[in-house]
Amino acid sequence: MDVNSFSLSEEQEMIMNTARSFAQKELQPIVYESDANSIFPVEQYKKMGEMGLLGLPFSSEYGGSDGDYLSYILAVEEISKVHSAVGISYSVSTSLCMGGIYQNASEEQKKKYLPDLCSGKKFGSFGLTEPNAGSDAAGVRTTAKRDGDHYVLNGSKCFITNGPLSETFLVFASTDISQGTKGLSAFIIEKSFPGFSIGTIENKCGIRATQVSELLFDDCIVPAENLVGQEGKGFGIAMKTLDGGRFGVAAQGLGLAEGAFDIAKQYLKDRIQFGKPLYKNQYLAFKMAELEIEIEQAKYLLYKGVLDKQAGRPYSVSAAKAKMACTDAAMHVTVECVQMLGGNGYMKDYHVERMMRDSKITQIYEGTNQIMRMIIAGNIFK
Repeated sequence: MDVNSFSLSEEQEMIMNTARSFAQKELQPIVYESDANSIFPVEQYKKMGEMGLLGLPFSSEYGGSDGDYLSYILAVEEISKVHSAVGISYSVSTSLCMGGIYQNASEEQKKKYLPDLCSGKKFGSFGLTEPNAGSDAAGVRTTAKRDGDHYVLNGSKCFITNGPLSETFLVFASTDISQGTKGLSAFIIEKSFPGFSIGTIENKCGIRATQVSELLFDDCIVPAENLVGQEGKGFGIAMKTLDGGRFGVAAQGLGLAEGAFDIAKQYLKDRIQFGKPLYKNQYLAFKMAELEIEIEQAKYLLYKGVLDKQAGRPYSVSAAKAKMACTDAAMHVTVECVQMLGGNGYMKDYHVERMMRDSKITQIYEGTNQIMRMIIAGNIFK
């Protein structure tokens, strides 16, 4: 992006248009059934890998596409306009699992795990949250004890996106529980490791096609070489990775807001009441003007934050602002769009009710928007 003209580069435009075309052709026809039956479109996800979308922000040395982070965010945004459950699965695998490995793992680990994740042959997950460790990572009780050439993990994780589909997991466990967050360490877990299993698959309000589950560790044997970085450095790895992941959630929220807005715009043009299209009602037209401004404001906070990350500037606060603005916009815009469609808005055929259900979780996961406010306020008063 050219910050002087607020315009995308030719390559960024091409990637955005490619993702938009894919979403409309491959995801739009299946989104209703996918949501209604909680079925994730695995074949379409694999196609995204074949197209180079999943590995967009990573080096070709590890199977990536040598793109920039903004190109990837644009792709998540376009996918989420149509099928946000795919958008968040894409974001978690790319931002959190692959991103955490790419930024923190050894060369051997990156070359072993990233190519299959970038290609779509395998899904990736990120395991930090536990029943007693949500916003407070100090509550992690999953333990990892060194035993010769391996670690033994015991405990569980909950609300893990892609859990039932993934074969590669970036998981955080305590190697010294007495140290709180300073005792956290990061591990790459394979689905085949002895003692690892998938627990309850969640029945969710929204993003119903996304597969979310518990991860269970019962004397799970993890080779010592699967430790990422050093013991006790997991908290820093998790927080840094989540900062990048918040841009992905922001892009999901932005896509939801834009997708619902586009549906409402067409509906207001087509629906005739009192002898004229609904958009001729000044209240509705003004409401759409307000929503467009809200979407545009959120978009530029997101893009600005991504440019901070790309330029190597500090971006924790930028990520918090983008995540909060985009996901609050998603919730507000989708609720308003349901209202503008009246009774039809409450029916599944028009998609905005699904978008409203999908939007709520964006304000909660990868850091609640209350935590985002704490980060932003902490920066103001530091």
